[in-house]
Amino acid sequence: MSGGNPTRRGVIAGAAAMVAVPAFAKPRDAQVAGYQGLRAGAVQAFKGIRYARAVRFAPPQIEPLTVEKTPATNFAPICPQRGMSDQPQSEDCLFLNIWTPEANPKAARAVMVYFHGGAYTTGSVTDPLTHGQHLAEQGDVVVVTVNHRLNALGYLWLQPLGAQFADSGNLGQLDLICALQWIRHNIHHFGGDSSRVFTFGQSGGGAKIATLMAMPAARGLFHSTATMSGQQVVASGPVHAWERTRAFFDKLKIAQGDVEALRHLPIERFIEGLGAADPIMGGSAYFGPVLDMTNLPRHPFWPDAAPQSLNIPMILGNVIEETRAFLDPRGAKLRGLSWDNIASRMAAEVKIDLDPAYVIAQYRSHHPDWTPEQVYYAATTAGRSWPGQVIEADARAAAGAEKTWVYCLTRRSPVDPLRGAAHTDDIPYVFGTLDALGSFSGTDADARATRDALQGAFVKLAKTGEGSWTPYRLPTRATMLMSENPHVENDPREWERAMWATAPYVQPGS
Repeated sequence: MSGGNPTRRGVIAGAAAMVAVPAFAKPRDAQVAGYQGLRAGAVQAFKGIRYARAVRFAPPQIEPLTVEKTPATNFAPICPQRGMSDQPQSEDCLFLNIWTPEANPKAARAVMVYFHGGAYTTGSVTDPLTHGQHLAEQGDVVVVTVNHRLNALGYLWLQPLGAQFADSGNLGQLDLICALQWIRHNIHHFGGDSSRVFTFGQSGGGAKIATLMAMPAARGLFHSTATMSGQQVVASGPVHAWERTRAFFDKLKIAQGDVEALRHLPIERFIEGLGAADPIMGGSAYFGPVLDMTNLPRHPFWPDAAPQSLNIPMILGNVIEETRAFLDPRGAKLRGLSWDNIASRMAAEVKIDLDPAYVIAQYRSHHPDWTPEQVYYAATTAGRSWPGQVIEADARAAAGAEKTWVYCLTRRSPVDPLRGAAHTDDIPYVFGTLDALGSFSGTDADARATRDALQGAFVKLAKTGEGSWTPYRLPTRATMLMSENPHVENDPREWERAMWATAPYVQPGS
């Protein structure tokens, strides 16, 4: 569908057609080359497949398809990080997972490759919300999820200490490129079509994709994409990145520049360095892509959209009240919130420097019936989590990119009313993991209708390179308000977008 605003029936009917369960034969034994997988419902799953090897501070080296008998039935260890102590962690973490309806080289199904969130610091694709069984079955696609190096293991800027570390600020990105190269070479063995590779990622996963769209080595490795509440407008500059590296050395009480000590540091001690304070932005030290002028020769979406990205069909999404996920409505930051203190509490959470009193007055003028809590979440979302998506969509439109579609998830959780519609809540609708641990979607008819609409749009883009609603253009800014009653509106939060655009957006990590 394109052109006019689609009806609810039209959107869901079109989406359902894209995700109808295929009438293929019962899966054969889950074995490809030397990999012994397992059956997962109606699909085959291959978990913990190594796609590359790497040593600390060095680029990855792609791993060939194995012919030796290799179990592929369990997730491999995740990248070492603070938290997630319930899961095995290892620096040897360059593994991916595949779900396929049929491991038949002739099947040539579209491939949907997921990069996880957690900024560039934490996370993994072992989260039950991102298991690929349902998406592979419902969409009749091959699903791949990828782990890679994070935090200082993937993005510590060491180039000032020698040419041998020239790639150090973007190793995590190079891991993802290596995974995409492995997919290009090998995915046909699992029933995938290497000419139809769709990448998608939520939060930090989307930011990783936005950054790949400006990296020359990623050119041609994926053919369509979607970023879910994850946009990377700029990268860390090398001067700021070096200041963060110095803070990392100091936190570990290692002489600045003693890279050999850092290279041989036990991983448990290494991770302690992540507790360093960020000398630029405050909070914990940020480690993410660095503008190194080789691997990343320009910012992804500043001063414009990277030219190499303009022909890639792209969905950009966000959630209507993103910040309810990390500004706990039951926590201290909301306790005692009132019109007397909302301005100062809001100002501490946004990344656009506008007069808080002016901002609050604008919200109260446009929404006189709203409570302080409603204004707080609307303002912190629009001044913190939403701007990157607007900047990227506008930049693509201004550059003439024809295939851009924008959505905003508006369906609020029926499971936890205080959560509303928050950051990460679009994940179970795309993956079809409505009943998974951590999902707030519910499993009722409205949840399934939202799943069919959003998942269907992603699947359609992966298969055909076409969107499911009106493309995003300037000045109309067509946006799909995604719920059980999906419909397109032009610039649905126009006054908010315009107000927050009167001052620069300072992206974390810049």
